[in-house]
Amino acid sequence: MVENAKSSSKKTSAKIQPYPYFNRELSWLAFNRRVLQQAFCERTPLLERLKFLAIVSSNLDEFFEIRVAGLIQQAESEVNEKSADGLDPREQLRRIHSVVASLVEDQYRCWHDILIPSLKKERIHFKTASELTPKELVWLKRYFEKQVFPVLTPLAVDPSHPFPQIGNKTLNVLVELDYPDTPKIKSQIAILPVPRILPRLVRIQPGDTGPRRYIFLSEVIKLCADKLFPGCRILSAKAFRITRNSDLYIDEEEAENLLMKIEEELRNLRRGAAVRLEIETGVDEKLFKALLDNVKLPKEYVFQISGPLNLLRLFSVYEAIDRPSLKDKPFTPAIPSKLENKKNILETVSQDDILLHHPYESFQPVIDFIEQAGIDPNVYAIKQTLYRTSGDSPIIRALIRASQNGKQVTALIELKARFDEANNIQWARQMEEAGVHVVYGIVGLKVHCKCCLIIRKTSKGLQHLAHLGTGNYNPKTARLYTDFSFFTAREYITNEVALLFNSMTGYGRPHQFKHLLVAPYNLHSQIQKLIQRETHNAAKGKPAHIQVQVNSLIDKETINNLYQASQAGVQIDLIVRGICGLVPGLKGISENIRIRSIVGRFLEHPRVLYFHNADGQPEIYLGSADWMPRNFFRRIEVLFPIEDAILRKRLIEDFFPHLWADTGNATELQSNGSYEFPSAPPISSPFSAQSHFLKKQPLS
Repeated sequence: MVENAKSSSKKTSAKIQPYPYFNRELSWLAFNRRVLQQAFCERTPLLERLKFLAIVSSNLDEFFEIRVAGLIQQAESEVNEKSADGLDPREQLRRIHSVVASLVEDQYRCWHDILIPSLKKERIHFKTASELTPKELVWLKRYFEKQVFPVLTPLAVDPSHPFPQIGNKTLNVLVELDYPDTPKIKSQIAILPVPRILPRLVRIQPGDTGPRRYIFLSEVIKLCADKLFPGCRILSAKAFRITRNSDLYIDEEEAENLLMKIEEELRNLRRGAAVRLEIETGVDEKLFKALLDNVKLPKEYVFQISGPLNLLRLFSVYEAIDRPSLKDKPFTPAIPSKLENKKNILETVSQDDILLHHPYESFQPVIDFIEQAGIDPNVYAIKQTLYRTSGDSPIIRALIRASQNGKQVTALIELKARFDEANNIQWARQMEEAGVHVVYGIVGLKVHCKCCLIIRKTSKGLQHLAHLGTGNYNPKTARLYTDFSFFTAREYITNEVALLFNSMTGYGRPHQFKHLLVAPYNLHSQIQKLIQRETHNAAKGKPAHIQVQVNSLIDKETINNLYQASQAGVQIDLIVRGICGLVPGLKGISENIRIRSIVGRFLEHPRVLYFHNADGQPEIYLGSADWMPRNFFRRIEVLFPIEDAILRKRLIEDFFPHLWADTGNATELQSNGSYEFPSAPPISSPFSAQSHFLKKQPLS
């Protein structure tokens, strides 16, 4: 997983070369294995373990749709550009297949050997067709006749019936048929596409008071497939699923209407090139070859599954079963003391900075901020970025009401937010109909920053109030992701937020930002300067310390500068949840760097930066950007400073120390690419930072 590669930074060419890097794709798969570990973990409540197993499947789908699809395109086009660790596309694909095969094997081992028996003890049964009782069999056949049979359409595959177009990630059943009355006719192939409208998990006899019993829909269809082919004998029936390239390819310079072009591309996605085939084990070799020939997929992209396809469907069981003892203990997000019993959040923000730590602290003040601005007679305008939001978004409703109340409302919606394109198009049209000025992103850049600006009249003139965040304006994910929300009326910050909005919605050249770090303008260069300042301080014998929490770290110049900082003696503590290209603990290169990943009840999502700055106050930034080339150079991102003394103390003395004290959900990256659990004190039970923050009262 680790090989040598030359640094991409001209500034570092005189230093120790070449530097080592971890492979991006294999690092991501290592993260997904850490997610799978939560499904194995006995400390995790049983139904939560089911959820983690589903998340692994969802993550793998996206990985193949985007990352593997890109590598396949490079390999087929004979593009031999090597990754940072020196691997060409074909070698990366070979290693990915090996790692994914092992990961999937462990995923289904967890399902069959651990979760199914554990669920059975809790009177939650998952059955196969062979395990049905006569009574259950009668009920399921009746269910099939009434609920499934009417919407299935069998598709023959023969010279007069070409192989059908198989949609991306749809459930299908490959059937081999025999005609007993006509021995001269060879066996035939048919495909049963399963409409998405049908539930993939069927609860057997839901009115019974006994144990809950479930069966996957594919099992029901295979069991009753003979009903669709009267006069035929079913020789075999195997479920399969194809994953297709789902990346959008849009020439924004040539697109006259970005919204219409994205809609057109979304319709084309179901016909993208196949990048993975999942099929049940035991399929006849002749049928298997016919399927591969028709989907134009080589064997190395095939995964034979010993169990039900697409364990993502287990989410429906988690949501349907009301068993609090089998789930995480529910919690009520706290309201910070500054906002308790205060109806007007705009007045509060005009006087004090406020920092919220979600989901431990409520996301409701963010909604209140926008809703109150929409009805406040002194508010003239609201400006808002939207990358992803919820299906029934109170943020969208608040912006629409504000526009209807005569406010000037501008919403910058990122239509290119991956997998949310269709939702964002729908929101854009609804807001336009209500009079909101909708801007569809920026040509060549994704708008990923999380910003809201309110312009309000006061006795002293117009005032800007800003909300800046590390996470999306989505109240649902705000209960599932850890993130920070920051409210401020500091003029030097809000004025720059106003300049940022003007540059995003107009044609003006980007302004020089002095306080905000904004990609693609000054974010990357300023982070390098901050790292280099710590390096210079350490070289002079001054205290030097860098602490960072991000989702991903793969930018080579940043990694090279961190290596040099380590060599100078800077202590570097990194919390990197997912992809990490930096190799820690190498003598003479990175022995002063330690890296942890925290995977727990909540998805760790904040980006928090701390630089000790020996000659002044520590500098602390929060924001939306990971340390990746795409975030530095191909997105609009914002990092903002935290300068309130109480809020700074909270981050320095409470936030980072408890992340590093975690021995329950944290694993530490080793120089060989493996992750190991940190050692805990011999007598104490594992400590979870997330549990600590749930119990702790808010300080802001």
